[in-house]
Amino acid sequence: MSVEQALIERSGHKCELCGSTENVQVLSVDPSDGTAEQSVFACETCRNQITEVSPMDANHWRCLNDSMWSPVTAVQVVAYRMLDRLRAEGWPQDLLDMMYLEDDVLEWAKAGIAQEEEISNTVDSNGTPLKEGDDVTLIKDLVVKGANFTAKRGTTVKGIRMSDNPLHVEGKVNGTQIVLVAAYLKKL
Repeated sequence: MSVEQALIERSGHKCELCGSTENVQVLSVDPSDGTAEQSVFACETCRNQITEVSPMDANHWRCLNDSMWSPVTAVQVVAYRMLDRLRAEGWPQDLLDMMYLEDDVLEWAKAGIAQEEEISNTVDSNGTPLKEGDDVTLIKDLVVKGANFTAKRGTTVKGIRMSDNPLHVEGKVNGTQIVLVAAYLKKL
């Protein structure tokens, strides 16, 4: 039986990621030996975004909420990688936090993630490195100049963004985008 036939049988001729039946083909999950166990059956939209031929459409990947629970290891690996790429959106980080992968599967998933050699000099009050998309909490009340409010201690700021200055990050507090001093934050 060919790899394609095995995947058609396994998937019911549907994309194993989003469920589409349009233009579905085999996609090897690198590093791969080309077997059905290391491949997924994916539609053109999923394939093009996975391989970065098309720009990323974060809303398309909300399907990972269901497919990340697939019993198929290759589907789990692709789901993990795509959620990792989308983590700055906020909701993918929540799914990553819920997702459980066996150690060998996690190693396979991480092997395919382009490791960005990003050295962050931005650290929180405890010296923990901060990166784009992290969630933090304020450790002291901060008066927000120009916005006429005080950001209270214990306020959670989700999905921070890095600024040009390693001592500052940007985030939304009370619906207002503000610059925060990293030394007054604690990573969650």
